[in-house]
Amino acid sequence: MLKGKRLLAVVPARGGSKGIPLKNIVPLLGVPLVARVAKLVQKLGYFDRAIISTDHSEIAKVAREAGLDVPFYRPPELSGDLIGDVEVLTHALNEMERLDRVRYDVVVMLQPTSPLRKPTHVTAAITKLIDGGWGAVWTVSRTDSKNHPLKQLTFDNDILDLYDPRGASIIARQQLSSVYHRNGAAYALTRECLLDQRTIMAKKWSAVIIEDPMISIDTMLDLELAEWFLKRG
Repeated sequence: MLKGKRLLAVVPARGGSKGIPLKNIVPLLGVPLVARVAKLVQKLGYFDRAIISTDHSEIAKVAREAGLDVPFYRPPELSGDLIGDVEVLTHALNEMERLDRVRYDVVVMLQPTSPLRKPTHVTAAITKLIDGGWGAVWTVSRTDSKNHPLKQLTFDNDILDLYDPRGASIIARQQLSSVYHRNGAAYALTRECLLDQRTIMAKKWSAVIIEDPMISIDTMLDLELAEWFLKRG
């Protein structure tokens, strides 16, 4: 519990990842990605329940050994490539309220693929959610100006074009307003956001900007970069 709110941590980790098979239990400096989340949850100490939502027995085994609860297996209809976070988190919340016979106030999604997260990142998101009366608070990172949407191109039928016509007027990066991208460190959501509004964005929505380096693991190169950052401390 934090600030009088009952907290449920949900770690989504299906077994069907394509880029890296069983990506969520791939070791990073000898520690599987889901186990890194478990260690972080233990450091924080304020979650009333921390569970993994998975459809895979090996992922469940690794998570359980690391200290995460595995009270259910995700049903097949929630395990496909095109299943969104809303469906997974709503299922987890409903199942845990049924099993625990309590009402959770806040759901925090902690994706295993964001191994550079720190305890302070998670706490900052939850604290802002509660203190500010927000429906959802995400952790985000500032997008490098080289990857700004107005500098992106499309290439279709051998024709190169601007992704956004406004990009034609961009000469210097100083003309670009800051944009941000989700980094997966933490998504803090109220119960009402999930069950009533059926979204992870909420009508009243905010963010915590993380200035530390963040990497979302999709490829082996991402793993190597994450290892490099962790070794540097």
